[in-house]
Amino acid sequence: MSTNLEAKKQVVEEIKTKITNSKSVVFVDYKGLTVAEVSALRNKFREANVEYKIYKNTLLRRAFNELGINSFDTDLNGPTAVAFGADEISAAKIFAQASKDMPEKIIAKSAFVDGTYLDAAGVKVLAEMPSKEELIAKMLGSMQAPITNFAGTLSAMLRGVVIALNQIAKQKN
Repeated sequence: MSTNLEAKKQVVEEIKTKITNSKSVVFVDYKGLTVAEVSALRNKFREANVEYKIYKNTLLRRAFNELGINSFDTDLNGPTAVAFGADEISAAKIFAQASKDMPEKIIAKSAFVDGTYLDAAGVKVLAEMPSKEELIAKMLGSMQAPITNFAGTLSAMLRGVVIALNQIAKQKN
C-alpha cells in the first residue's frame, strides 16, 4: 500500500477518536478569513477547551461513515472547519459569535451533539442555550429563593417583636 493511503487511514482513525471523545462536533463553512482572524478564532477555542481543525471533507465523511453515521454526507462540501468540543455548547457558541462578527465569512453547516445530528438551524439554537454552569447557577438560585424569603420573613418578624418589646419597655419607664 502507498504511504499516502496509510497516512489517510491514520487521519481517519484520528478523526474517529476525536468524534467519540467529544461531546460536540460542529462544522462551519469558512471563506476569506485572514491569518489574524483564524488565529483569534483558534485562541478562543483553546481557551474554551475546544479543538479547531481543518480536515479534508472526504476524510471527515469517511470517519463518520465508519462510525455508522451518514447524516453529514451532504454537509461536507466546500471549505469546512470543524471544532471538537469537550462540552455540548462551547464550540457552537464560539462559531455563532464569530458568525455574528463576520457573517459573510463563517456560516454554520451542522453539528453532532451527543449522538444526534443537528442542521444549521439546530446549531444556532444550540449556541443560544445557556452553559451548564449558567444552568446550575440558575437552579441553585431558584432553590435558595424560598429559603432566603423564609429567612427574611423570620427576620422581619423578630424585628417586629424586638421593636414591640422596646416600646413596652419605654412605656414602663
